[in-house]
Amino acid sequence: MSRSSLPVLRVPLVGDGAPGHGAARAEWLVTNGIGGYASGTVTGETTRRYHGLLVAAFPNPLGRMVMLTALPEDLPPDCLEDFRLEGGIPVWRYALDDVEIEKRIAMPHRQNTVVVQYRLLRGERTTLRVTPVIDFRHYEEPVSEAVREDYTFAETEDGHVLSCEGVPPLRLRVEGSHRVIIDRAHRAEVLYAMEEARGYRGRGTLWSPGSLELDLCAGPGTCVVASTEDPDIWTALGGHEVFVAEAARKHRLIDALPHPLRDETGVQLALAAEQFVIAPVGRARDAARALASGDEVRTVIAGYHWFTDWGRDTMIALEGLTLATGRHREAGFILRTFAHYVRDGLIPNMFPNGSDEGLYHTADATLWFFHALERYTRVTGSLALVEEVLPVLRGIVDAHMRGTRFGIGMDDDALLRQGLEGYQLTWMDAKVDDWVVTPRRGKAVEINALWHNALCAMAGFETALGRPSDAKLHADIARRSRAAFNERFWNERSGFLFDVVDGPDGDDAACRPNQLFALSLPHPVLAEPRWAPVLAAVERELLTPLGLRSLSRDHPDYKRTYHGDLRSRDGAYHQGTVWGWLIGPFVDAWLKLHPSDAAGARRLLDGLIAHLPEFGVGSMAEIFDAEPPYTPRGCIAQAWSVAEVLRCYGLTAHT
Repeated sequence: MSRSSLPVLRVPLVGDGAPGHGAARAEWLVTNGIGGYASGTVTGETTRRYHGLLVAAFPNPLGRMVMLTALPEDLPPDCLEDFRLEGGIPVWRYALDDVEIEKRIAMPHRQNTVVVQYRLLRGERTTLRVTPVIDFRHYEEPVSEAVREDYTFAETEDGHVLSCEGVPPLRLRVEGSHRVIIDRAHRAEVLYAMEEARGYRGRGTLWSPGSLELDLCAGPGTCVVASTEDPDIWTALGGHEVFVAEAARKHRLIDALPHPLRDETGVQLALAAEQFVIAPVGRARDAARALASGDEVRTVIAGYHWFTDWGRDTMIALEGLTLATGRHREAGFILRTFAHYVRDGLIPNMFPNGSDEGLYHTADATLWFFHALERYTRVTGSLALVEEVLPVLRGIVDAHMRGTRFGIGMDDDALLRQGLEGYQLTWMDAKVDDWVVTPRRGKAVEINALWHNALCAMAGFETALGRPSDAKLHADIARRSRAAFNERFWNERSGFLFDVVDGPDGDDAACRPNQLFALSLPHPVLAEPRWAPVLAAVERELLTPLGLRSLSRDHPDYKRTYHGDLRSRDGAYHQGTVWGWLIGPFVDAWLKLHPSDAAGARRLLDGLIAHLPEFGVGSMAEIFDAEPPYTPRGCIAQAWSVAEVLRCYGLTAHT
């Protein structure tokens, strides 16, 4: 791509003959780098509780709140002619009679501010009426709650302010000729169709103070700006300047990319990746602690709209989001942030929205931490961070050897067991009320592949830092675990690996993608003669154009689709549903067996790259149905889906 251009990604509108799901299912997303966002459907309907033109990220305990739900225009529903992303900026073009109007949306970086720009592309002048509608609420709250009655709307020297008790005020201003039409009694009932389809109450009421009549004519256009920031901040940039600043910021991100990612697809993936790396505004105490030591807090949003930062997702996605894109400094910030949160040898599974405290119910996130740290040292060529956190790493290994929370601990055979009644500790973590769908208690195959990988990484760190006796200790445990793994996990009858051994019900012979990590990780635990049959089984039973199924189709618990209420969806979450991020370990394993076939590995990404214009436009879905047409489901933008495709896209360009 040229230095002056940003990638353009067009969404096929319904009826134009293009493949995919078109604008009817497509949703757009703009983020602000602190956890806030703007998002909605391409066609303008508000279909999720999480949709909002300004979903602000506030310090805890408020967390993320929907502040401006929408700004609907009085345009006919059939006048949308085109929708595209230009460098991540959503752009609509509307045509009616002799008038064409363009709309763009941007958020200034690290501000809870959104700018909507309207430009007249054809015609001398026209009037466009837009109506701000609100329902100040936490973004997880049901939409069915009664609309508040204490909203106030007042004029200020900067524009107008909408406020109510207990919530930061929302400020509005219009840059351009306009009129304000007050209608304080306005109420609008909305059907949130996706909420209803997901088994929740789907009808809610929005409040509006009235409308804005915008006078559009030839020229730079008119901007509507909404913000929860203090006046000195939200007035520092004009609305038009925000778009210029965003383009400049994204050009700098592109300039940092390695050359294999500088084609149009690579740049689009990098812009998608950028949305997940944030400076979390919620945990103010973290920021104060980090700044005092000359550091900065960074974390990874696991997925939009509803996920916060998850330890497992962060460590899996870190290489693709940061190391593969030249953002090494931020990778270090993320690793130090999580090292600070280690408790009893575990990093947090997740940070609930609005809370400063993590939850630790995970057996694999901490082991992925070793993998991420080893990748960081290889890419940067520096051991400084490893040396800094080495006491933490030793504490983690010691805790696993002697046993820690949730039944996690090393057995006499040097394999790692995990499991506690009522907890879901692996990445297959669906739980509804007291029902843990896939408990996988015992010795899980990927947990032990990660344990061996972590021990080998630890031995390598200690050798490089001049600690040979410690390195020998951990290398010896790794050898013991490898011997036991190959003895216990190989299933001679099926020709691939058990998913869990020594569980409450014995050994689990289900064909799942978890076995892939036994050969895909940098330090494979599986004996090399068994690599080919495992990869063949995974390819035969689980591979799809959009990733890997989570369970083979011949299993009695297999689910073809992911839909319905929460219980139905979670019951299918890891029982066949396709996960895009798993294409990453499949590519790694493929290249170990076919090291000269980078082109063949690159073709494995084709389906996911073709998915970019649909669903979460410019990003990648969390999951897909297990059978054609592999309908995208779950989060519209998932960190590890994007990260693994991006990482493998770069990897297959120069392998």
